[in-house]
Amino acid sequence: MRCCLSAPLAALSALPDPCQVLRSGALLTPALLRTAADALRGPAGRSRHSHRDGLAAVHLELVTLAEDRAVITWYTGVPGTDDGFGHMLPAITEGEVVYGTHPGRLTRVAAEDGPVAHHYVELTDLEPGQTYYYQARSRGVAATPTPLHLVRGNAVGTNRHGLGSAGGPYSFTTPQPPPGRHLLSIALCNDLHLGETTAGLVTGIPLMRGITQEHGRAPYPEIMSRAVVEEARRRGADVLLAAGDISAGGAARDLAEAKQILDGFGAHGQDYFVVRGNHDRPGHGNCRSCDGGCGDSFRDGFLGGDGPAYFARDLAGLRIVGLDTYEKDGNGADAGGLGAEQLAWFRARLRENRDQPTVVFGHHPLAVRDSVFPVTGGQRLGRRQARAILDAYASAPGVFLHHAGHTHRNKRTVLPQAPHVTMQEVSAVKDYPGGFCLLRIHSGGYAVNHYKASSAPAREWTERSRRVAAGLWPHHALGRSVTDRNSMSARDLSGITRPAPAIPAQRRPQAHALRPEL
Repeated sequence: MRCCLSAPLAALSALPDPCQVLRSGALLTPALLRTAADALRGPAGRSRHSHRDGLAAVHLELVTLAEDRAVITWYTGVPGTDDGFGHMLPAITEGEVVYGTHPGRLTRVAAEDGPVAHHYVELTDLEPGQTYYYQARSRGVAATPTPLHLVRGNAVGTNRHGLGSAGGPYSFTTPQPPPGRHLLSIALCNDLHLGETTAGLVTGIPLMRGITQEHGRAPYPEIMSRAVVEEARRRGADVLLAAGDISAGGAARDLAEAKQILDGFGAHGQDYFVVRGNHDRPGHGNCRSCDGGCGDSFRDGFLGGDGPAYFARDLAGLRIVGLDTYEKDGNGADAGGLGAEQLAWFRARLRENRDQPTVVFGHHPLAVRDSVFPVTGGQRLGRRQARAILDAYASAPGVFLHHAGHTHRNKRTVLPQAPHVTMQEVSAVKDYPGGFCLLRIHSGGYAVNHYKASSAPAREWTERSRRVAAGLWPHHALGRSVTDRNSMSARDLSGITRPAPAIPAQRRPQAHALRPEL
């Protein structure tokens, strides 16, 4: 009986609160109407403004902001053209960022190596705590920012200087570095969705038709996953944590492909760790009443077919706890859930050493705040279990970060029940903005910085997939503010030691640095 009814019951439980629907409707309706009007006008109607030499520079974003560097991206297109999704065809040209410490004296220049349409410029050797003013431009055309008015956000800086003007200058203030010496770096990623073929597909809603890869190109989940692994290694990550939805539907071939890609970072269980998401659930919705049982390709592919999909490891004094937040019967659309045994195990692990520095990661967030779209029960962990985990955090001061995916957005949240824990949602690997967060742990604190994947194929797909949700996806996925994807927290983490010397080419910790705690 549960096999027949589980899907409709899960669908009913996942319906959003009516107040959420009204709130989101008030936000989204004007934007959807503008999108529909643009679609009716066509390319000619959309290109109302003149652009120098037939060039438009748009979608300017301050992606990464650390104490000594910033990553700035934008796109150049040909006005009046349309790729079929309401997006300009690319215009390949040079790009540069001019910047300085006074808006009238932008005397420093950072330029790209060659002409591109998907621009990615990194400013280096910045001073901590300094305000910088900048302008990104291509062929003399100043880039204009991605609008984030639906979330009252700012895509291009840490204050509002320059907003409302054509191309800036815009400004940001670099944060202070985490206190103390650097100990290790961890790449936080999620939602690879290997096997997916259409991004943002929502059936039954005309404007939510989804975005597919260009004909002849490699599947976008493979492009993005490989690019993120390579970028994480290049940025100095010692360890990688992948927080679920590794596959699009739990198929063995997709999980095998994901493992092959992640193995490019290092050894599973030593250099990188993976937990299950709702898309990685066993066959038949994990319905244990089916005759013959249900296959579990995630367990077979990553755990050798045996043992729980949750774990704790010790990495040079840092405890890493991975949670299986879909250890339940369900069709994938309902709330996440931990089995009673796992929840008891988790509480016991935290009680064993309440003060040990600890990072927890699992697919479903404990809470979802400030979303553009209606929040359903399926977007988070079940309320009772979320409260139980927060209660455990309240009495475990060593926990300092909880990494989750599932919402496909960058969002930093601090909840009053556990103010010492940063709840960090990280946007999906598979599509816009397409990257990961680098957690840099120092003896006196830690920083979280978001990086887009910078390979050329990844940049092309990321720009194409920003049209998800009728072009409203940046309002949701990028982050309401720069601090939702870049933050620094002071914290005594001196109990962590440096990992043993790593292999120089890959900077992997030695095998003896990890000790299982099952």
